[in-house]
Amino acid sequence: MLTLLGLAWRNLRSAGLRTGLNSFALSLGFVMIIFGQGLLEGVNRQAERMAVDYDVGGGQFWQKNYDPYDYSTLTHAHAPIPAAFQPLIDRGEAVPILVVPATVRYPGGVMPVLLKGIVPWQQVVKIPSAGLDSGNGTMPVVTGMRMAQMLGVSAGDTVQIQLLDAAGQTVEVRGRVVAVMSTPVATVDEGQLWLPLDRLAELAGLEGQATLVTVRQGYPQHKLPAVSGWVFQSPAVLLSDLRQMIGTKTVGQSVFFVVLFLLALLAIFDTQVFAIFRRRREIGTLVALGMTRGQVVALFTLEGALYGVFAALFGAVYGLPLFVYLNRHGISFPGGSSWGFALEERMYPVYSSGLIIGTTLLVLISAAFVAWLPARRIARLKPTDALRGRWG
Repeated sequence: MLTLLGLAWRNLRSAGLRTGLNSFALSLGFVMIIFGQGLLEGVNRQAERMAVDYDVGGGQFWQKNYDPYDYSTLTHAHAPIPAAFQPLIDRGEAVPILVVPATVRYPGGVMPVLLKGIVPWQQVVKIPSAGLDSGNGTMPVVTGMRMAQMLGVSAGDTVQIQLLDAAGQTVEVRGRVVAVMSTPVATVDEGQLWLPLDRLAELAGLEGQATLVTVRQGYPQHKLPAVSGWVFQSPAVLLSDLRQMIGTKTVGQSVFFVVLFLLALLAIFDTQVFAIFRRRREIGTLVALGMTRGQVVALFTLEGALYGVFAALFGAVYGLPLFVYLNRHGISFPGGSSWGFALEERMYPVYSSGLIIGTTLLVLISAAFVAWLPARRIARLKPTDALRGRWG
């Protein structure tokens, strides 16, 4: 084996520039795969963290009629807050939220919205509810940045809200925007206005009722009470749509990196085909000197595997500093909202040891395999033909 390794090293070193260019091309694919997968892992983690912080928390209890995808069910999706939840709410481990469909009148027209009542000063989710503990007679309203842009309002402006109470009577109230929150999570922003829970419940005739109860992040699920009429949705369930969306985008983004990697492997394949054709006499000489065909095939395969080793070394030279820099300083992502889920304006890729080791093994194995494919033909080559420069 050491003899074959020495011969392979000598042959690659004698190839000089060709070896360097092939290794560098393969290293580009190697680095781009790690860069892309690390970026996608960073997107995945950041999107989930944002969703958990602002919306999902440690899971939610849904009133049995609540279906966030069916607007028509919202008028019946509320019930008195069960007594079993009250200790959690009193300790700040959970927060009740009342969802009421309504319309809002603004300078540009009328828009259907969801009014969400939440307890002021709660700390379960990152909704800035402290501002709801005010109003001076008018209904305090917190809205997201996207919703504020849609309505054309800012802090201090007023909007006219209209809803149906529990008796089916139309109720109107003037709300004053006390805060505009900057959040990347569209599910707590678009089409929604946040109001104080008690005042919204009083307005809708639903005192003491809620649509869902969000549990604090990290609260042990085995300690949560089981209550009839309320269904617990774990974070895994609530994040399933987000994970599916990210998975779809991951496949699409990975195609580019796979194509780049395959092009680099194609360069190695072509080099091996050309080398086997050009070195026919050398192959015949090696076989005549006593080397078996299997050993010759192993020699060419080993040369291909060494391309993978050189590519990993090349990639480490310029890739590691790049990955360390990106991990510390992140990447500006001004168009993050266009991805369809929550992203901050600066993305921090995640480069795990498993990703780097796995990709390195992938490069080594792929390079060896691609080199082995054309080398198989050597097993069918007659030494006499090879010594004459013929190909059988």
